[in-house]
Amino acid sequence: MITTLPRAAAAAALAVLPLTAATTPAHAAVAPALRAVAVTVPLAQAVASLPGAAESRDGYTRTAFKHWVDADRDGCNTRAEVLIAEAVEPPTVGARCVLTGGVWWSMYDEARVTAASGLDVDHVVPLAEAWDSGASGWSAARRQAYANDLDAERSLIAVTARTNRSKADQDPAEWMPPAAAQHCAYIADWTATKLRWQLTLDDGERQALLMAAARCPGTTVTYEPAP
Repeated sequence: MITTLPRAAAAAALAVLPLTAATTPAHAAVAPALRAVAVTVPLAQAVASLPGAAESRDGYTRTAFKHWVDADRDGCNTRAEVLIAEAVEPPTVGARCVLTGGVWWSMYDEARVTAASGLDVDHVVPLAEAWDSGASGWSAARRQAYANDLDAERSLIAVTARTNRSKADQDPAEWMPPAAAQHCAYIADWTATKLRWQLTLDDGERQALLMAAARCPGTTVTYEPAP
């Protein structure tokens, strides 16, 4: 079941679920000693630092990114790991990592979700967009790492299925979260993911991000380069 989260409850949820890329991710799995040095920059500066390039979807298939793997072989795949980590009230984890109960807060529409089946785990920068922006030249192993990136802040996010499917593979020039209060957070997450994976921007995307950044004074982006 999905309901709109009241303002007071949303504030409580925001204390649990970070809105910008400046907080250590809840589902980070790499030991601190092995992590790259984090970089924090103002949002507009972060957008401006990304290289530009025309996009091409030639050759793209979703299967080029092997996703929802169980990298640590604990019985829970990437999707389940995100749902467990981002729950406001934790679900019960049963056999074969079946999740029952639990409560989540969907950032895109500020909705309270009380069933895991009502959620999708979104790649903030969609797989197709990543392909267009440089991932077409990666190895299969690097594309798998991207599609299952549990070590970054908000590269993967649990949101209502309806908003994720509305977004599809669109970039911020074409789609923004229906909750306007989350736009600064969303473009910070988008930019952090592109910086982490050294992905490019096309002209329309850059313009949309810079226009949005101008409305988000004080927003910063923290990212760690992908291994």
